[in-house]
Amino acid sequence: MSGLRFKAVETAVSRLNRVDTHETTKPSLFFGKNVFTTAKMKEYLPKNAYEELVDTVDTGKPITLDLAEHISQAMKSWAISNGVTHYTHWFQPLTGATAEKHDAFFEPLPDGSAIDKFTASALVQQEPDASSFPSGGIRNTFEARGYTGWDPSSPAFIYETGGSKTLCIPTIFVSYTGEALDYKAPLLKAINALDKAAVDVANFFDKSITKVTASLGIEQEYFLVDLALFNARPDLQLTGRTLFGHMSAKGQQLEDHYFGAIPERVLAFMVDIEQEALKLGIPLKTRHNEVAPSQFECAPMFEEINLAIDHNQLLLNLMEQVALRHKFKVLIHEKPYADINGSGKHNNWSMITNTGVNLLSPGKTPKNNLMFLTFFTNVIKAVHDHADLMRASIASAGNDHRLGANEAPPAIISIFLGSQLNAVLDEVETARVAKKVKNEALLWHGIPKIPQLTLDNTDRNRTSPFAFTGNKFEFRAVGSASNSASPMTVLSAIVANQLIDFKAEVDKQIKKGTKKDLALLNVVRKYIKESKAIRFEGNGYSQEWEEEAHKRGLSNIKTTPKALDVYINEKSIAMFEKLAIFSHRESEARHDILLENYFKKIQIEARVIGEIVTSIIAPAAFTYQNTLITNIKGLKDLGLAGDAYGSQANLVERISNHINTILVDAEAMRQERKKANVLEDTREKAIAYDEKVKPYFDKIRYHLNKLEQIVDDRQWPLPKLRELLFVR
Repeated sequence: MSGLRFKAVETAVSRLNRVDTHETTKPSLFFGKNVFTTAKMKEYLPKNAYEELVDTVDTGKPITLDLAEHISQAMKSWAISNGVTHYTHWFQPLTGATAEKHDAFFEPLPDGSAIDKFTASALVQQEPDASSFPSGGIRNTFEARGYTGWDPSSPAFIYETGGSKTLCIPTIFVSYTGEALDYKAPLLKAINALDKAAVDVANFFDKSITKVTASLGIEQEYFLVDLALFNARPDLQLTGRTLFGHMSAKGQQLEDHYFGAIPERVLAFMVDIEQEALKLGIPLKTRHNEVAPSQFECAPMFEEINLAIDHNQLLLNLMEQVALRHKFKVLIHEKPYADINGSGKHNNWSMITNTGVNLLSPGKTPKNNLMFLTFFTNVIKAVHDHADLMRASIASAGNDHRLGANEAPPAIISIFLGSQLNAVLDEVETARVAKKVKNEALLWHGIPKIPQLTLDNTDRNRTSPFAFTGNKFEFRAVGSASNSASPMTVLSAIVANQLIDFKAEVDKQIKKGTKKDLALLNVVRKYIKESKAIRFEGNGYSQEWEEEAHKRGLSNIKTTPKALDVYINEKSIAMFEKLAIFSHRESEARHDILLENYFKKIQIEARVIGEIVTSIIAPAAFTYQNTLITNIKGLKDLGLAGDAYGSQANLVERISNHINTILVDAEAMRQERKKANVLEDTREKAIAYDEKVKPYFDKIRYHLNKLEQIVDDRQWPLPKLRELLFVR
């Protein structure tokens, strides 16, 4: 195995000078080349069909079968003209990956000839086998039927890999009985609920507002490792992270990687991924080195939330494919290496009206500022009231390693606003308001008018899980491997629910005779007071904040199995049912699926640890130990005194102690795994893996890392962290 390590290092080093970087000077020339854009629809569709499609997408009306037939023929013509041979419904099941089943346009005829065929029914709905996808008990394993349904709000695209081109049609994925089996269906329901609720509230200020669209920009962090080194690490191959490895003497402590010059080979990969992404309509804008060595980030421009999430999932697929061309492997695990920073997926979220107004951007007039203040405080109140649900939405086995590790936000959900906005809310909360209002000027008597705020009116706080950054909220706690649909479904739902409640309270006051603006302000002030505990401006990494958060009554749920419980409490179930996002059954199913995903990941890691310890590390340590024993015996045979080999004897004893401890702990861990495996309740099994099995990971890692420092480097079998992190 040590031979494999050195061969892998040699292969990785040999690639460093073989770099081919070609950056196209005009991305605008090929942006969206492989997307069935509105412009291409206009070109390929009859005029009346195109106008009908635009109207249905804008209004959300169902697409008729006649229109679907026109679209299917237009899609087919466009795709075939670009060399496409197959089509697929592209969906996002609860495995965490995207899924697809390819069908050919080709269809033989009875006379021995053939045609290219793609019908409206093939566009609108397909029936992939759903038996092996997670369902949380919604269906039996032997029941195979599931349906994918076309999402016309996300454009079809051509994906090319291995010389083959496929027309990909974004879809939802539901069971035979209609329950959601994916991430997209609940997201679409949530953003629809948000749209309706936000329009109702926005109409207090502007009756011309008929649609509110959630906007999202996703910053994607990731690591790169040479493919040969990756393949020499079984733990990276099977779990996406290094389960062992003594930290390199040089890590991120000199802070010389962050925003530093991008290594040439990495830049070649970035250029390639950007060009491929732009062809698929993914508006990648930013690239840079992140904090940890071999860690990088890319970020697109803001898009409508559903499209932004589709693009992020597509980007992850694309990164994996393009990385292989450059003999890299992309690591999107939240914590692929212990002792250096992990990776997040920062979700920057706002709400935009059809009139072009960002509802989270302060205005210049009292009226516009009151509209901003209304939506601003409703978001804060929503997060305050559903903080535990927000925590659950980003819970995963990988993210548990990152949250609260003094490199990412803690598991305590809080909101950072900045000193200026905090001061504004405090003043609005405490100011006295005249109860009889004759005009707008009097309304603001005694209340500070919200000043004109710049987009960057305050410093940023990277320790906050949910921070306001000028005209948007940044949900920083989302894990790099997560599908952003999960946290964005929850955020959209809780804000929609809050806006519905807000409108009801305002309408009640207006009905009693209170002037509209004063009624709005009264409820806003009430919400400011009720949600004050969630606002925090300090260091989220500090022990003092944990103590203060506890005093405020904020939760600090540190592990996934218990964080997920909120999905099935009465409050969450009632809200999801009220908004028609999840039925009671779907909430329980999703809870079960997430728990199962958690314990399976820990189970795999435990198995990999056991295999590496017994069949790779222990034999290498025994070999070196025998070398020392032979050398000591030789020195004794020469008649040398004990002082001549005392240090070597000490090394032999240390190796024995470490190996013995590792093997004992590995066996104890195996026994705990066996106990957990027989548990039938999914939650109990997940907690058993978390509390009984997982604690052995760090114990075994400690002793194994000590062995790595002792055993002859030439005999150490696994690529070391210094090689994984710095050969690039």
